[in-house]
Amino acid sequence: MAVDHMLRAAPGAVVLAVSIQHRDGAYPAVQRFISGGDARQQTAAPLSATGDPAVILRQDLLALRRTTGAPHVVLALPAEFDVLPFLTELWRTRIGSSSLADHYEPAPLLVGVDPAPFMADIGCVHRAAPLWGGDGRTDPLTPAEAAARQVEAADALIVPVAANGAGERTEVVAALLGHLNGQALLVASSHSDGPEAARLPSSLVRRAPRGTVDEWRERLEPVTVPPLGRGVHHGVESVLWRARRPLHPERLADVLATVMCGVVRSRGHLWLASRPDSVVAWRSAGPHLELREAGSWLETGDQRAWNAASPQRRTLASWFWHDYYGERRNEITFTGTGLDEQRLRSALESAVLSDAELAQGREAWVTHPDPLLSGGDPP
Repeated sequence: MAVDHMLRAAPGAVVLAVSIQHRDGAYPAVQRFISGGDARQQTAAPLSATGDPAVILRQDLLALRRTTGAPHVVLALPAEFDVLPFLTELWRTRIGSSSLADHYEPAPLLVGVDPAPFMADIGCVHRAAPLWGGDGRTDPLTPAEAAARQVEAADALIVPVAANGAGERTEVVAALLGHLNGQALLVASSHSDGPEAARLPSSLVRRAPRGTVDEWRERLEPVTVPPLGRGVHHGVESVLWRARRPLHPERLADVLATVMCGVVRSRGHLWLASRPDSVVAWRSAGPHLELREAGSWLETGDQRAWNAASPQRRTLASWFWHDYYGERRNEITFTGTGLDEQRLRSALESAVLSDAELAQGREAWVTHPDPLLSGGDPP
């Protein structure tokens, strides 16, 4: 669907379509199909190789560059890729090899969303979905998490026009997509090839703004929180919760059922009292919630850590800096249907340390049992 739209807008483009077959404990089998353009760019048989997909596709793209000069290439990736980490790795300059950035500039990222399969996936947490990301195969994810990541990575989301009485479902999906990725352009798609078929804005078939690769990296930072969707549309709404004090792990565990009621997707980070130096990433899709340590908070005087952080991370740290807390804070966005915002906020506020608990200091905080990350024992 997305590829068809791209070819309507850029009929001379070369399509490099990819499929991937995972193998336990080994690199996957990667098949590539090249079509479009002139005869020099086409091959009747698929190309197949086993190895790191980023290395294989970088070689393919460089070979196309040598063969055709400066082609417009549509890279059609399957759902088995964790898109942002993978593209970041694809554009990373490797020692001893030609840089992709010397030959190509990235263009906007388009994702096609079929409403019925998307709604099935966004609630599916009973099986694993292995993806290939920037550092190889990811830990097993749920289909709900994989679907949410695809949507959040996009610069434009293409949704088929409703047919056969499915209009209401399509509108609900469009409302959900607008909250999951409020910065993406929503494009209504028609299966028709006629004049009434939706056309992509010209901005989506041109090179992306300068700094796009850096922006991909910044969006992967553990302290980056997605923009909040505004308003209530077809029952879908978003809530942003922030707090500057650490959270008591046991009390947070006790209120999770209340907090997650009606939530379809949530993302953010925590400051847990039991782990005062760790950024704890919060991510949920469907009824599955994942909490994990995702690095350390920046500290005054740790110049090495500040230099290693992205410009956006340093900007956020400076913006939120507190003489006592540093950059430490809790920040989570919740998106769902029928959210009780007051109940959600009250539940989370009840888990924040009281004045007396805060005054005890980190020596006391780290003794709190931690059922969220340590099975109930202090870390």
